[in-house]
Amino acid sequence: MDLGTTNTGVARWEADADRPRLVELQNICRKPGRVDPLEAPRLIPSAVHVEAADDFWGKVGRWPFFMKRAFLGRQAYIGREALDRNEGWSTPAFAPTFKRELATAPNRTLARIRTQGYTAREIARIFLRELFKEIKETHGERVRDLVITTPVEAFESYRAELQQATRLLGVKRLRFIDEPVAAAIGYGLGIDAPRRVLVVDFGGGTLDLAVVELSLKAMEQGTCRVVAKEGRPVGGNVVDGWLLDTFMERMGVRLEGVGGETELWRRLMLDEARRVKEAVYFKPKATFEITPPEDQPGLRARLRDRPRYLDLTRDDIVEILEARELYALLGDCADGLAEQLAAQGSSEDALDEVLMVGGSTLLPQVYAFFEKRYGRDRVRAWQPFEAVAYGAAAFAAGRFGQSDFLVHEYAMVTFDPDTHDKKYVTIVPRGTRFPTAPDFWKRRFVPTCSLGEPEKIFQLVVAEVGTGGAERRFTWDADGNVHRVGGEGDDNAPIIVPLNASNPALGYLKPPHLPGDRTPRLEIGFGVDENRWLVATVKDLRSNALLMKGEPVVRLL
Repeated sequence: MDLGTTNTGVARWEADADRPRLVELQNICRKPGRVDPLEAPRLIPSAVHVEAADDFWGKVGRWPFFMKRAFLGRQAYIGREALDRNEGWSTPAFAPTFKRELATAPNRTLARIRTQGYTAREIARIFLRELFKEIKETHGERVRDLVITTPVEAFESYRAELQQATRLLGVKRLRFIDEPVAAAIGYGLGIDAPRRVLVVDFGGGTLDLAVVELSLKAMEQGTCRVVAKEGRPVGGNVVDGWLLDTFMERMGVRLEGVGGETELWRRLMLDEARRVKEAVYFKPKATFEITPPEDQPGLRARLRDRPRYLDLTRDDIVEILEARELYALLGDCADGLAEQLAAQGSSEDALDEVLMVGGSTLLPQVYAFFEKRYGRDRVRAWQPFEAVAYGAAAFAAGRFGQSDFLVHEYAMVTFDPDTHDKKYVTIVPRGTRFPTAPDFWKRRFVPTCSLGEPEKIFQLVVAEVGTGGAERRFTWDADGNVHRVGGEGDDNAPIIVPLNASNPALGYLKPPHLPGDRTPRLEIGFGVDENRWLVATVKDLRSNALLMKGEPVVRLL
């Protein structure tokens, strides 16, 4: 279980498929039945709407004896049902989140029914109770063996709170795993050797960057060592507020006052700003619409002569985020990590991987920032919503620490000898385990002489090919823009990103290859070494000269 501030993910290991899957709970997940990865449809909002125990079974269900053995009555609505009951004005019985308070102030009151207050500790227990109940009713199994992910900075008191709550609910075996460790497992890192990993956790509530050291022994215990850490109290919810305020300012409309009709209207408009924000992840533009509630005549009268629509482009969103210094903030965090590493005699170059988790990592130009700073070959970002829950499920099943595999597909760029159009020949399929044999892929080629002149050199240009698949939800083009793959609306068109076009691997043909000569001239072989480098061996079939022998071309992911 990835118990998040905004959303919670529950995953289980499926032995037949030999992979983790998110558990879909139709009644409480965000978008039941949907497959669009951006919507995170199977995640459960970490929200609770407490119900009074006025009936017989509700009262009996709160007795410790029965809590361990049966789920009698209802204590709360959670997830989407809790949000639906508070879509307009929030009631005192509603707790939109509880994780932070559980970790820092478990006795703080978060919800209230009449004179009865409910602390963060009680809200967490009620949330878990209703979650376990939903799992039992949906899948026919009671949760007895559970792994929960925890932030690396979490105190033992946080784990103790969860341990007490789950024990009351009949969990017989509870284990914890640090969230960066779960993310590493979820993204498929093999831990046959120690690794230094940067985890970027940018969700709805906060931005946290942590450099951690992973080893097989520590991972077997679900722990890691934190080397450096930076964070800011900025997340997707804050970004939504920035966008809304700017949109309304541009339209000359003021959101003023607190409470009453203005509070309701702001909440509705925050949802609209969020919709526009997410729309421009994949589309060049979207339209923001002001929609005052039908039952608020005062607001409707204020807006009678005001514009109702505002067209916005992805560049507009980037401009707003730049003005709010989001990208400068990312730079400050990365610089802070670099300073901490330098103080330890290390540097950013020692980072083996960069793992992106949390929905806000999909904001425009966020991936591009980390790609430019750390290199595309180190940034893993294609399943920001699921990686942590997947890792916890794999940890629960003891399925980690195996040999590594490549998660992307790679192709060599060639040219059609007749039309001179580009062609992409797959040389490393996704899922390939490495290291491979040096001649893992081998073919003979005829130089194209594309300019009609004798060919004196050859170039090895390698491209990353983004296609849909069970584990591939998002991919990024050469400009750092995100594309949806494998979800709703996906046309299955591959996203092709040349990796070394500006600095290709070169070789020289002596004598040059003549136009019209269709005799194979080059024998090219590719393999992947233990460090994920694509290595090339090239032989000139005419001169029998070895032009390249196991030379690195690009580093793969």
